[in-house]
Amino acid sequence: QARNQNMPMMQQGMMPGQHMMQQPQQAGPNSGDFSDEALASADPHTQKNMIGERLYPLIRDHQPEQAGKITGMLLEMDNGELLNLIESPDALMAKIE
Repeated sequence: QARNQNMPMMQQGMMPGQHMMQQPQQAGPNSGDFSDEALASADPHTQKNMIGERLYPLIRDHQPEQAGKITGMLLEMDNGELLNLIESPDALMAKIE
């Protein structure tokens, strides 16, 4: 009977734990509301999340193995600097390479 506990996940075609990896991939240029107004009206924690969701796919394109770690490290920077990295691919590449 313990074996059947994993069946719903297996029936969906996912390996245990795979659903955890899908979340960051949903972020993209059109996911969520990333307008200046939305960012300005969000609390600081939400702002970091919004910025991180935009940075992760940009970093993943160049450093797929370390994208999560690099994103987390960059999120310690000031939000203004992070927004510059999102808008300037050259600046982002200089930080992650």
